[in-house]
Amino acid sequence: MRISKMGMKNVKLSNLDEMYPAQDILIQTNQVKQYGSGVYAYDNIPLKVQDNIEEIIKKNFNRADFIEVQMPLLQQDEIWKRSGRYDKYIEEGVMMLSETDKGNYCLAPTAEEAITTFVENRVTSHKQLPVGFYQIGTKFRNEIRNRGYLLRGKEFLMFDLYSFDKDEESMMESYKKIRETYFKAFNEIGLDIVAVAADNGSMGGKNSEEIMALSSIGEDTILYDRETKQGLNVEVLEKENAEEYLKETYNIQDIKKLREQKACELGHIFALGTKYSESMDINFIDSENNSKPFYMGCYGIGVSRVLGLIYENNVIKENDKVVGFSLPISVTPYYLYIISNDKKKDAAEDLYEKCLNKDVDVIIDDVKGSIGEKIRNAKVLGIPYIAIMGNNTEDGYVEIERTKDGAKKTIKIEDLIEEVEIMKSSKKDIEF
Repeated sequence: MRISKMGMKNVKLSNLDEMYPAQDILIQTNQVKQYGSGVYAYDNIPLKVQDNIEEIIKKNFNRADFIEVQMPLLQQDEIWKRSGRYDKYIEEGVMMLSETDKGNYCLAPTAEEAITTFVENRVTSHKQLPVGFYQIGTKFRNEIRNRGYLLRGKEFLMFDLYSFDKDEESMMESYKKIRETYFKAFNEIGLDIVAVAADNGSMGGKNSEEIMALSSIGEDTILYDRETKQGLNVEVLEKENAEEYLKETYNIQDIKKLREQKACELGHIFALGTKYSESMDINFIDSENNSKPFYMGCYGIGVSRVLGLIYENNVIKENDKVVGFSLPISVTPYYLYIISNDKKKDAAEDLYEKCLNKDVDVIIDDVKGSIGEKIRNAKVLGIPYIAIMGNNTEDGYVEIERTKDGAKKTIKIEDLIEEVEIMKSSKKDIEF
C-alpha cells in the first residue's frame, strides 16, 4: 500500500488518554473515526488487523469441527417473546428497537433465540449430536457507559458459538473442548488469557467463565492462580457456600493461593443446560424415541474488544512517552514500512515491487517528508518493521528497525526480502 493513497497526514499527538493511549492515537490520526458514543468506522490498517483476528478464530474453531453460519442482524420480536427474554431486555434498555407497520424488530444484541430457532427442524435426532454453530457478526447493545473506545461500543463485532448436546455430560464435554479451543486461538493471536469463574446471571445454566486477558488497562479485578491459569471474579465469593461451589464447579481447592490482578474481559462462555430449548419448545428425538430438549452452551468473543486490547498491549514509548505501537506479527496486515530519501527513491520503489511480487504486504511512504517524519508515521501506524534507505546506507543495502524495541541492523536488500518472507510464513520476528 502507498501512503499517498491512504490520505495519511503528519499529526502531532497531544494529550493522549492516560488509560487508553493506543486507541486515542487511532482516533487522533483518523485510523478510527468516531461517529458518536460507541459508534466507529475503521480505516484500512485496523480493519485488516480485525480481519486477521477473525481468520485466526475461524481457523481454530473450524479445526475443532464447528460450523460457520450467519444469523440475521434484524430479528423479529416474536422469537424473543418465545424465549421469555423480550420484556427483560426492554426493561433494561439494552435492546435497540425498530417498530414498523409490518411488525416490530430488534437489532441483535445476541443470538440465542435466533440460533435455537435455526436448529428447529434442522437437528432432529440424537444421531446428529453433538453439533455446534458459530458466526462472526455485528451486535448492537445500548451501552450506557461507553468507556474504553472499542472495548465497549454500542455496535461491535462478536464471535458467538452455540453447542447442542443430548445430555448434561455431553454438554460439559463440548464445554471443555470449546474452552480449550479458546486458549489455542488466543495463544495464536498473541494474548495470554485466563478463564475466570463467574456468576451465570440472566443467562442461566451450570458453568460460566469470563475469558479475560491480564492487562493493566483492565476494568475488572480478578483473583488468579498462575499455575492453573484459572481465576475467579471477586463477586463469586459473595455466593452462599462460595468455597464449596468453587471446588465442585471449577476445581479451585485453595482460594488463598489466588492473587489480585487487573484484567480485561474479552469473552464469556456458558453451559446453559435446557433453558432456551425448553422455553422455546425445541427438541430432538433420543435413542428411545422420546422427545427431549437440547442441552446447550453459548460462547462469545468480543472481536472488536480483542482489536482494542491488542493495540493497547503493544504501545511503544520513547522517553516515557507513548509514540505509537508495534503490531504483533500474528495479526499485522503489513510487515514492513519502506522509507527513503529522494536520492534512493527508485531503490525503495524496487524493494516495494519485489515484496509485492513475493505476495508480502508492505507499505511504502511515497510522500514528501523527512526520514524522521516517516519513521514517526511507521510507529503511529503500528508497522512492526521499518526499512530505511538514507544517506547512511550503501547502495544495495537497507537498514531495518524493529519498532517494538528499536533493534536495528543493516543487510542486503535481497536478504531482507527473504527474511520478510520467512517472517510472514512463520509468524515469528526477524532475528537480530
